[in-house]
Amino acid sequence: MNSEIIQINKLNKWYGEFHVLKEINLRVNSGEKIVICGPSGSGKSTLIRCINALEGYQSGSLTVLGTTLTGNGDVRAVREDVGMVFQQFNLFPHLNVLENLVLAPVRVRKTTEKDAEELAMYYLDKVKMQEFSQKYPAQLSGGQQQRVAIARALCMKPKIMLFDEPTSALDPEMIGEVLETMTGLAASGMTMLCVTHEMGFARQVANRIIFMDEGRIIEENNPDNFFNNPSSERLKVFLSQILRH
Repeated sequence: MNSEIIQINKLNKWYGEFHVLKEINLRVNSGEKIVICGPSGSGKSTLIRCINALEGYQSGSLTVLGTTLTGNGDVRAVREDVGMVFQQFNLFPHLNVLENLVLAPVRVRKTTEKDAEELAMYYLDKVKMQEFSQKYPAQLSGGQQQRVAIARALCMKPKIMLFDEPTSALDPEMIGEVLETMTGLAASGMTMLCVTHEMGFARQVANRIIFMDEGRIIEENNPDNFFNNPSSERLKVFLSQILRH
């Protein structure tokens, strides 16, 4: 049985004249944890937004969980099975934590209110936020809001989780609690693609690390070879800069 759940072939995307993704080829197997890193503007976030059908593309092919995304077709099936956590938490401010988590399962998956609440409390417990179920987003710290956002994505029971720099908007002391939540999720066997500059997390969790620059995948390898034996000069420079901090 083929365990590939994402297939990307010669993917190209432009924003007007700007060629943001150039001939991207990538295969992702079920259960893999992939970290995508690279300088700002290298196309990392655009790539995972394409995987979740939040962005279209102009040429090549992209298949997720057996559905080929054309950029203009019905992508609901993919959206239901692919969870995404953004830099900003995107919680509804007028809903409390529990209501934020229950909304999508009830409206999209047609889960009963009772079952959705049980599921929400289960995942809030997983991210150590169960006691905050009646709080509103404004009453939570950034780290707490991001953990709620992760729990909200999990309530849809996704087959793939995408993370777009989930710690970049957080104060330094809050980063650890979110990375701990993500590490636990990785240990559960979830397929994950994470855009992040948290190299300690990448070393610990990733099966593969991908380095992008100027819209291309420059290098991909297991963590040991990625950090200890980078083959491209561009990656060597990037690592020398990022590992200094």
